Amino acid sequence: MQPENPTGDEARDARTFQVADHGVDPTPVPPPATNGRHAAAREDSFTFRDMLVWCGVPIIIVLLLRIFLVGLYTIPSRSMMDTIEPGDRVLTSKLSPGVFSLQRGDVIVFHDPANWLSSEQSSDIVGDYLIKRLIGLPGDVVACEGPGEPVTINGVAINETSYIRPGVDPSSFAFSVTVTEGHVFVMGDNRSNSADSRFHQDDGSNGLVPISDVVGVGVVRYWPLNRIGLLDAHHEVFADVPDGDTSDAAGASQ
Repeated sequence: MQPENPTGDEARDARTFQVADHGVDPTPVPPPATNGRHAAAREDSFTFRDMLVWCGVPIIIVLLLRIFLVGLYTIPSRSMMDTIEPGDRVLTSKLSPGVFSLQRGDVIVFHDPANWLSSEQSSDIVGDYLIKRLIGLPGDVVACEGPGEPVTINGVAINETSYIRPGVDPSSFAFSVTVTEGHVFVMGDNRSNSADSRFHQDDGSNGLVPISDVVGVGVVRYWPLNRIGLLDAHHEVFADVPDGDTSDAAGASQ
């Protein structure tokens, strides 16, 4: 006989015996299934957030890289052949100059310093950027005695056969330029088709490019596919060149 007012434990035990006596599983019944429409809504909400994370975040990262770290340029002229050919697309690092210093041999992209583009032999040039190889740093004396002679930097001849277009002289005419403070001296690898620092010595800056106009250093050709490759700076060419006299560079700039 059961007590009239069973305690909680006694009531639970009584219930267990009752259902067990009728062959019913006394395991607690699971909560009812969630309404299908609400479940679908939650799944849709998760998918939308997932899309934002997996699509939005990479886009933001690419934009930040594009703005602060890399530049993309299409090369229209022949001045850097055979290193870079017309139609090549080049990726540059914006960390130089700035985080990293410029070095002789770097392939640099810079703003047109004094209407140089009017002398470039291409009708497809867009924007105001040029691309050349950096030959002289502030304080350097860059010179050549003419056809068949090497370029010299601070009196040391350099062997440029690793990047100059085959069959082209280092310079078709003689010149001598002292690179002033805050500037660099640049030349194209295709010297016979490059209106570079040699050709602009009457532009007010003696054909030099302000370092402040340099927007990046070329790293790789990324298009077309059959031209993909690193842009070699050939720093070894300049290994024996002594540092220039920066005091002369400062004096020349005044």
